[in-house]
Amino acid sequence: MRFLRLMVVLVMALGLAACGDPKFRRYNGPEVTQVQVHKADRKMYLLHNDRVLESYDIALGFAPGGHKQFEGDGKTPEGLYYITHKNPNSNFHLSLRVSYPNEQDIAFAEAQGKAPGGDIFIHGGPRRPISRRDWTEGCVAVTDREMEDVYSMVEPGTPIYILP
Repeated sequence: MRFLRLMVVLVMALGLAACGDPKFRRYNGPEVTQVQVHKADRKMYLLHNDRVLESYDIALGFAPGGHKQFEGDGKTPEGLYYITHKNPNSNFHLSLRVSYPNEQDIAFAEAQGKAPGGDIFIHGGPRRPISRRDWTEGCVAVTDREMEDVYSMVEPGTPIYILP
């Protein structure tokens, strides 16, 4: 009897472990070879070569016009960057770090006697659909559910083009 109980508990524990955390989705499609953010249109595209795999409505920094230059300016950077790593413990559900600031960003800010800022991510956040209202500190935001898909599809090293 004791053996049977132990087996039942073991099977239940393994069954729950197999379920995993639902925020970590699996993706088995074509590789995402680049991410494009079109700030003016508030859209983000995940591409395989020149084919759009997915598109998302996004929110940006609270001062979205122009390129991020300084810490606290509320702007989202513009230019070519890379996804540096995945953050499963983000304050905004899940997140992907963007390689801002690059050498040019640092040099410009230092020449102005200011800090360039950092901690720019693609992340989840609101529990409602993204509207045109921009609310981040300079990041690119999608809904939590959408972020689960983005997180599963985009790998570190992927280029991200952030366009005006």
